[in-house]
Amino acid sequence: MRNKIIFILAFAGVLIGLVSAYIFGIEKKPQPPVFKPASNPYTDGIYAEGIIESYQTSGANINMYPEIPGTISHIFVDEGNAVKKGAPLIQIDDSVQRATVEQQKAQVELASASFKSAEDQLNKQKKSYELEPRSVSKNDLDNAENAVNVARANVEVMRKQYELSQTLLSKYSIKAPADGVILSINTSVGSYISAQGTYNTYTQGFSPILVMGGSQTYIGVRCYIDEILIHRLPKTSHMSATMHIRGTDIDIPLEYVRVQPYVSPKIELSNQRAERVDVRVLPVIFRFERPKNISIYPGQLVDVYISAAELRTNNTSSR
Repeated sequence: MRNKIIFILAFAGVLIGLVSAYIFGIEKKPQPPVFKPASNPYTDGIYAEGIIESYQTSGANINMYPEIPGTISHIFVDEGNAVKKGAPLIQIDDSVQRATVEQQKAQVELASASFKSAEDQLNKQKKSYELEPRSVSKNDLDNAENAVNVARANVEVMRKQYELSQTLLSKYSIKAPADGVILSINTSVGSYISAQGTYNTYTQGFSPILVMGGSQTYIGVRCYIDEILIHRLPKTSHMSATMHIRGTDIDIPLEYVRVQPYVSPKIELSNQRAERVDVRVLPVIFRFERPKNISIYPGQLVDVYISAAELRTNNTSSR
């Protein structure tokens, strides 16, 4: 009986092993990718990492800092709003400066009144002198003229101080320096801002209080070409590129704009200024028209391929 049980268990073990081997030996078909990975559309293309940014005819985004420190009392715009040049964006509390302006305005009026009084007094003495020279001494007439000159200069000084205070008061209202779109607002009502910007709780550093982008008709793409690939770039007149949006099957042709002719350490995409970087890159800027059915935002990373076919042809012909 005992031997029978052992044979049954052994047979069951062999059967389980055979079934397990069959099950684990079945080849599982891999699931199809959710999206098509980025591939080089050119026979001899150059790969570069790119970042979406608002299109500017020159430079990059507009980082705005206040010229004077203070507490924000009002924010007139929201992120994503399109604004015109000169539109008010942020108002800093100007109660103290406004009181100073009113005080200096009163001082200008007082100085003007004093000037008018001194001028009237001089005119009276001149008329008296014309009627009877002995009625007014020469010394009193000179003193009256000097008093008018001093009062006139005092009015000019007060007026200049008043205009300077008015100019300073206008700095409390931050306005749009150009037509564009509000990309980011890094502060809020009640926050204190200075010439360094505003303190960011998350990064524990200072950031611009507001970031503005250019027109939304076009979108810019700033690519960073590795220094060992720079010699393979084609002529700007023949440069063509394609952008691949990560996580999608979308490829968008790009239009060449310009090259930023300065090779710098590759720290732009990581934003780590203290990071030691041995790789240096050349920024190349492209643009494309904003697609209507695709959501693309500044700051988004993309894959870019630049055709190097023109350069290869030139090298072949030179040989």
